[in-house]
Amino acid sequence: MRLVLASASPARLGVLRAAGTAPLVSVSQVDEDAILAGLGPDVTHGDAVEVLARAKAQDVVDRIVAVDPIPGRAVVIGCDSMLSIDGELVGKPHTAATATARWRAMRGGTGRLLTGHCAILLEDGAVASTVTGTRSTTLRFGTPTDAEIDAYVATAEPLEVAGGFTLDGLGGWFVEAVDGDPSSVIGISLPLTRALLGELGVSPVELWSDRP
Repeated sequence: MRLVLASASPARLGVLRAAGTAPLVSVSQVDEDAILAGLGPDVTHGDAVEVLARAKAQDVVDRIVAVDPIPGRAVVIGCDSMLSIDGELVGKPHTAATATARWRAMRGGTGRLLTGHCAILLEDGAVASTVTGTRSTTLRFGTPTDAEIDAYVATAEPLEVAGGFTLDGLGGWFVEAVDGDPSSVIGISLPLTRALLGELGVSPVELWSDRP
């Protein structure tokens, strides 16, 4: 049984490795902004991240099937995380100005980190089954000073992460509390992934790299 992570995120890879797996990494090439734009204004925040996760996983599966089929059984996992705060769904800031403005707006407040998950089971190079789900975790942010926000943004860490913060990096200094699954905030929920694998008839034990 092989595990394929459809993400370039070192945080997601780190969670899966710490959980005993040795995933192959194949980065999806989907245009996230185009997908979101096509969903329309009435889509729920949970549905949005789930659609993105499925698109990422499917993109990688399409390339595996067409170019390099994996013999036997394999699971491809795609994820997408976004922050829901003050009724708005926000992703990666990309720029220092956006990250700074976002932190100054959300400090002292709360938000929900939504992570959509998609797991696709391949059997002898063909898609056997697909399941999706979303995990929501509530966070309470601290109150960093303007100088601390500027210093954090200057590290560039928050620019390319969902919501403009990390829990397992420098941003962890500015998160007061987490109500829910911490691994989901890092980027991939182990409890939800285990549940999705169960729907596919796969135990996480089968994915442990050092299993006897």
